[in-house]
Amino acid sequence: MAHDATSPADAPTTSTLAAPRTTWSRAPLHAARGGLIGAAESVPGISGGTVALVVGLYDELIAAAAHVVHAGRAFVVGVVRRRGTAEAAAALRRVDWRLVLPVLAGMAVVLVLSLRTLAPLLESHPVPTRAVFAGMIAASVAVPLGMMPARPRVRDGAYALVAAVAAFLLTGLPPVAIEEPSLWYVVLGAAIAINALVVPGLSGSALLVVLGLYVPVQAALDGRDAAFVGAFALGAVLGFAAFVRTLQWLLHERRQVTMAVVTGLMVGSLRALWPWQDDDRGLLAPQGDVGQVVALVVAGAVVVGGLVAWERRRAARARVAADAAAAVS
Repeated sequence: MAHDATSPADAPTTSTLAAPRTTWSRAPLHAARGGLIGAAESVPGISGGTVALVVGLYDELIAAAAHVVHAGRAFVVGVVRRRGTAEAAAALRRVDWRLVLPVLAGMAVVLVLSLRTLAPLLESHPVPTRAVFAGMIAASVAVPLGMMPARPRVRDGAYALVAAVAAFLLTGLPPVAIEEPSLWYVVLGAAIAINALVVPGLSGSALLVVLGLYVPVQAALDGRDAAFVGAFALGAVLGFAAFVRTLQWLLHERRQVTMAVVTGLMVGSLRALWPWQDDDRGLLAPQGDVGQVVALVVAGAVVVGGLVAWERRRAARARVAADAAAAVS
C-alpha cells in the first residue's frame, strides 16, 4: 500500500477522493445496509462497525465522516479568520451523499425500532438471542482478516491478542445503574460510546451499559427528553470529530496493524455474547438445551456467511463495471 504524508488533520487522501460515486437508484439497498448497522448498535455486545465491515460500507462511511469533520473545522476557521467557506464547501462536495444519506436514514429508523424490540428480546430470551449474535460475530472475524493488505504476520497476531484481551476485560465489566445521570456525564458517555460505534469489535451499547447510560438513553428516547437527547448528540459529535480522522489515517497508512487489532477486538468481544451469563455479566457453564443453542450459533454464522458472500459478489461486479467504464473512456 502506498504511503503519503497525510496526517489526520489534513485533507483526505487521493485514493478516497477518487472513489466512485453511487446512484440514487441504489438508495433502498443502502438504507437496508444502514438498517443492519442500526440494529447491531441497539444490542449490547454487537458493534455497528462490525456490521459495516460485513456489508462493505466501512471504508466509505469513515471517509465520508472524515470529509464532514474536515468541512466543519474548515467552516469554523474560515468564519473566524474571515477566509470564507470555500474549503468547507469543497470538503462537503467530496462526500458521496447518495450513499451516506440512505445509510444514515436506515440506521436511524432501525436503531429506534430495535431499541424497542431487540433490546427487550435480549432481556426476555437472553440465551437464544446471544447465541444467534455470537454466531454472527464469530463468522464476521474473517472479514478484517480478508481486508489485510498482506498475509498475517507474528507481529499482527501479537496485536490481535492484546486487543482480544482488552476487549474481553472491557466486556466483562459489571453493568452500572444510574437513574438520573448529569448532562455533563451524558456528554462524556456519548463521546466515548460513539467511537465504539465506528470501531469493529467494540459495542457502543455495551459501553453505555458499563457507563450506566443504556437504560437512561432508552427512557429519554421514549419520553422525548430534549435536554438529554441534545446532550447525548453533542457528546457524540464532539467524540466523533476528535477520533474519525485518526481512524481514517490508520485505515490508509497502518491498515495491516489496524485490521489485526480489529480482529482481536471482535474475538474478545465474543465474551459479551456468551449465551449463559448471570445478572452481573458473569460467565456460567452451559446448561439447558445446549443443542438448541449450538444450532442458533450456527444459524447466526450462516446468516453472516451469506452476507459476506453477497457483498463479495457485489464488490466484484462493481469492479468489473468500473473497469469496463474506464476502458470505454
